[in-house]
Amino acid sequence: MLQDIRDNSQGVIAKVIIGLIVAVFALFGVESIIGGFVTSPPVAEVNGEEITEAQLQSNTQQFLNSIGGNIGSIDQDLLEQIALNQLIEESVMRQTAEAASMLISNDRIDRSILETESFQIGGVFDPDLAVRTMATQGFSVPLYRETLRQQMVMSQLANAYSSSNFVTDAELQRIAELTAQSRNFRYVSITLGTRTLGTAISDAEIAAYYEANKEDFSEDETVLVRYVMLDKDAIAEEIVVDEADLLAQYESERDAFEGSSEKRASHILLEVGGDISEVQALQLAAEARQRLLDGEDFATLALELSSDVVSAEEGGDIGYTDGGAFPPEIEAVLDLLMLDEISEPVITEFGVHLVKLTEDAENVFQPFEEVAVRIERDMKSAEVELIYAERLENLSNFAFETGDLLTISEQLNMPILQSERIGRIGNSGIFSNPAVVAAAFSDDVLLEGNNSDVIELNASQSVVLRVQEFNEASIRPLEEVEPEIAVILRTEMEQQAVQTLGSELLLAAESGLPLDELLAENDLEWIVEEGVQRNAFNVNREIISEVFGMPKPENGPELASMTLQNGTFVLLELNLVNSGTVDSLGEEERVTLTDTLTKDLGNNDFQAFLNNIRANADIRTSRVVEGL
Repeated sequence: MLQDIRDNSQGVIAKVIIGLIVAVFALFGVESIIGGFVTSPPVAEVNGEEITEAQLQSNTQQFLNSIGGNIGSIDQDLLEQIALNQLIEESVMRQTAEAASMLISNDRIDRSILETESFQIGGVFDPDLAVRTMATQGFSVPLYRETLRQQMVMSQLANAYSSSNFVTDAELQRIAELTAQSRNFRYVSITLGTRTLGTAISDAEIAAYYEANKEDFSEDETVLVRYVMLDKDAIAEEIVVDEADLLAQYESERDAFEGSSEKRASHILLEVGGDISEVQALQLAAEARQRLLDGEDFATLALELSSDVVSAEEGGDIGYTDGGAFPPEIEAVLDLLMLDEISEPVITEFGVHLVKLTEDAENVFQPFEEVAVRIERDMKSAEVELIYAERLENLSNFAFETGDLLTISEQLNMPILQSERIGRIGNSGIFSNPAVVAAAFSDDVLLEGNNSDVIELNASQSVVLRVQEFNEASIRPLEEVEPEIAVILRTEMEQQAVQTLGSELLLAAESGLPLDELLAENDLEWIVEEGVQRNAFNVNREIISEVFGMPKPENGPELASMTLQNGTFVLLELNLVNSGTVDSLGEEERVTLTDTLTKDLGNNDFQAFLNNIRANADIRTSRVVEGL
């Protein structure tokens, strides 16, 4: 949209906006809002520059916020050590950058602030919002600018190392030999099945297992509760809206909506200022318009002439307007233009424009049938809120005053509902809400037998509950769990049988004995895989991981065995390792591999640089910091 002109033009327009920012900054003051009146000893010094306790605590909190943690669940000393380490690294980097006379211009800082999304409303920079946002983050405007300058300088220094590396063909080939490597192997898979079905499981074995593992069959204490729910949706169903009122509201909304239109436009901006006067700009615009009338492409000419470089890259497109998004002069012209017509030169505060109307869509309101439900809901909304608030107060009073739910049900016309068994870990539905479970097991409700207080589940629902039945924790009887134990014992027997057979196969293979007869007796066979790469998905990933961890065969096949997570025993025989080549990679794979290597090498170089300047810095600290 046209606002792109204001945010991104490189000339007078940008300077005016930046001037506005500077004025706001000047009015805000120069003092930092995070300073204090009491000076505490520094927690560290880096080449004589102090790091204060306030800086450490601020950085600690920022780090905690960035990981989304809870301060109660994270070791405070470790957290502060990480935050202090970060502050020390930032200090040595900034000092190194300043010593190298690395600078960031005020214009670049201002433009970065202009483009910060959290300082914008509808894509437009808002100075008041920017100042308020900075303040909530603990910054005055000068302090924010200085912090941003330091961050940009450090980023410039980091990029000088991390983004300046390259990968040689030899390095790429060595990496490709590993990443594109493939392997030829075969394996025997012995799955859990029916190998022990002929062996019965006795009652004595089941009883013995039960006695030895009773805790596995324990049941936590549970409650059954009855409850009533106040629900806005139920209230809405009680309210009847006359269809005539619905139609009247529909007509009102349609009248307000229809007739308005949304237009889309493109422009070529000739900015006034510097060496170009308004008269000269008008003359250039007239010449450009004639070129367009003679058949030249608008998008091509916008890219050639327009001062609005952002819209020029989009063919001059400045987006949509409903009649108020663009300057009044352009809006007035758009009302007169036919589709694809080009205007005479138009003068605005931004310069001289040639405007083209590219879309003109008349808005049509939806049919009544499509919006009736929404209109009815909107019309009911205010009344529902009033009724809900009134009943919520009554529900709270009745919950406290009465000793049962029946009175509440009768007075407020709310059905009494019944739960399933609920443990302290909760259940489904409303009983997945911790507040509901906590209320059900509270002393007041569970032991005293009272109604709970009103529990607000969300903005639309509230409940009151009372315990109907309490079941203490217990061990399930043997008769109830016998089938479960039988399955457990059968599974253990199958696992043992599989391991025994697998060990027999492995021993025979390692001894060089033929396996054909043993495989045939147990309905097993070799599964042959050739040219399998480490990222293949046509073979079990656990098997691939094991195969690519085996050494290269030297004197005959390499043997190994493993047990999969599902209990399957696998005998592996690795026969051949095929080294990869760069030529075997697709173009996309080659580019990705090169980019990854370049990034890794760059990051390693930067880390080495950081370690070096840190090792040569005079760092004194009152806290334990890793690496010092």
